[in-house]
Amino acid sequence: MLNHMDRVKMIEFKDMGDERGQLVVVEGGIDIPFEIRRAFYIYGSDATVVRGKHANKKTEFVLINVAGTSKVKVMDGAGNEAIFCLNRPNTGIYLPNMVWKEMYDFSPDSVLLVLASEHYDASEYIRDYDEYVKEISSFAFSSEN
Repeated sequence: MLNHMDRVKMIEFKDMGDERGQLVVVEGGIDIPFEIRRAFYIYGSDATVVRGKHANKKTEFVLINVAGTSKVKVMDGAGNEAIFCLNRPNTGIYLPNMVWKEMYDFSPDSVLLVLASEHYDASEYIRDYDEYVKEISSFAFSSEN
């Protein structure tokens, strides 16, 4: 079975700071494994809010807390899950397509930058976890053949 959780990974970006301050560069296709077609950021969410709660059929993401902290829970629909803490502005998490993601435990100063491989398309979002479990089972089966 194709395991998308194996593709989830933390990425450390080169920090090119000097006495003037810090500078982190993220280039699509070089520092992350896709060309960037969309960028957005989440801020103003308190610690009790859970964002995301979806999977994507095509889109890959890199999440970077450029300020503050948050956590990301990733699930594969087969009972496996991992929790990542984003707490440094020069690290991010790569999320391939077809993994369930939930972002939560935002610090008051959290700014979560999201880089996406695709333009927004509502039809490729799976927003119901039970539907995701069904979809990932058929997705994995069709990928084997």
